[in-house]
Amino acid sequence: MEAIKISLKDYVLSGGGANGESYDHRTDPSVMLKLYFPGKIQQPLDEMLLARKVYDIGIPTPEPGEYVVTEDGRYGIRFKRIVGKKSYSRATADEPEKVGQFASEFAGMCLQLHGIHVDPAAFENVKDRYYRLLAENPFFTTAEKDKLGKFISDTPDEDTAIHGDLQYSNAIFVGDKRYFIDLGDFCWGNHLFDVAMVYLCCCLSDEAFIQETFHMPKALSTRFWQEFVPAYFGSDRSLKSIEEEIAPYAGLKTIIIERDTKRPMPEFRACLASVIG
Repeated sequence: MEAIKISLKDYVLSGGGANGESYDHRTDPSVMLKLYFPGKIQQPLDEMLLARKVYDIGIPTPEPGEYVVTEDGRYGIRFKRIVGKKSYSRATADEPEKVGQFASEFAGMCLQLHGIHVDPAAFENVKDRYYRLLAENPFFTTAEKDKLGKFISDTPDEDTAIHGDLQYSNAIFVGDKRYFIDLGDFCWGNHLFDVAMVYLCCCLSDEAFIQETFHMPKALSTRFWQEFVPAYFGSDRSLKSIEEEIAPYAGLKTIIIERDTKRPMPEFRACLASVIG
């Protein structure tokens, strides 16, 4: 697929992340641009094609547009912008007294997502993704990799949708409309692989990261998780039992984080103690 040439003069920077930056169109509020850092060509194309597949199966997400390239050689994707939107993390930070409401709404979105059955031939299995990432990780020993691989293999399979990066900043709303964003890691499999990211972001990350990324104190993000749990899992299980079940899956996110940071992350590996000892 050939990229459409665009000029960055038509856009204004609105945010940034690990892989690139986001822009709003200067004159058309319905257009936004996700632009990858220099040198990334295949990744935005793959994400654009995946975004279209995800949108076409009915996942609530902004409609993807074109695969584009700027005059300085950076590649990206244009999306239909949700005007007036707010993420659940930003909404919670702005109105902490509504943390219960926002956590419950987010949980409802997650339950709906994890109830959508997908064609396993059309998307990647989350287990295969972790097997690949585990094989590439230089910070675990062979024995540790064997134990982690068995844990992944022993997890019961589900043929339902997984966001892949399920943070409460990756769910947005405006009025009564709700959408997931940043579905570049969308796949299928057991819901625990997905919900673990909520736990990691709310409870396992340190105060400075939560404040910088989600614009709130850690005490508030922890409260969000505590409100999320009964809304998602039901009220017949204790918070402790759910966290014990989900902790190893949160620990597995270490594999992804270590890939991106290129260093071991002992603060998250602690969650893998029951798996690798």
